[in-house]
Amino acid sequence: MTPKWVRLGVGLVLAGLLATAPAHAARCITSQGQFEAYKQALAQQAASAGVGQRGMQALQQSGISGITWRFESNPSSQTGTRYRSPEQFLRSRFSSVNSFVSGAKRRLGQKAGLFQALERQYGVPGSILVAIWGYETSWGGYTGDTPIVSGAVTLASYCRRHPRFEDDAIAALKLVDRGVISGNSRGGPSGELGHMQFLAGNWIRFAVDGSGDGRADPNNSADALATAANMLRRNGWRAGQPFTEGSRNFRVLSAWNDSGNYQRAIAYAASLIDQ
Repeated sequence: MTPKWVRLGVGLVLAGLLATAPAHAARCITSQGQFEAYKQALAQQAASAGVGQRGMQALQQSGISGITWRFESNPSSQTGTRYRSPEQFLRSRFSSVNSFVSGAKRRLGQKAGLFQALERQYGVPGSILVAIWGYETSWGGYTGDTPIVSGAVTLASYCRRHPRFEDDAIAALKLVDRGVISGNSRGGPSGELGHMQFLAGNWIRFAVDGSGDGRADPNNSADALATAANMLRRNGWRAGQPFTEGSRNFRVLSAWNDSGNYQRAIAYAASLIDQ
């Protein structure tokens, strides 16, 4: 690992970015024109958190994500802001509940050995994992087209979200350092990663090599599914216990997504997949 004093000194451009950064924590912004100033302040925090040269360069090169800003500026457009039945929530993304469930069952059968192994190790049933996988990316069919670093930094900068997601922005820079992603990698509009759309901080905390190739890659379905199972277990999932609304395991789903609509839809879909 590169010593901290070396990381702080790399690159003339990087040094200039740090030199102009304020001594206090980055302040949230209310207009897109303030984004570069926010990056300068975040650069100082990132350096103090141990982000290295590649991560700092990715921060310097990041731009404001227009789709992220528009999405956060219009909360009413977000599916989690008003009550929806599980059926309505699933149909907002898929043609029908039946098509979602049949697609999930097909993937569950295709990777039966993996899902069974994950349930034995982590206690999380395949129906839950395949439902999350399907809802997030249509089982890897679409993992997003927003630059991950730009999306994560934009989300962290926005006053309605700041500072809750600032750690995830810095985590995304650390993932660039580690070679898990690059400054050009693309994902969800909030900086989500790979098959299961992890926030960067969750990938750092819970990443598992599920494929056995010696590295954890969010774009590898086995790694992503194993990491999801690990994340749920470490947040309190109990093997063999129900996941119906009001149960302990249902509440654990809030660690994945704090939308009640999302939690109800995943539990509902998983119950149908189990049938």
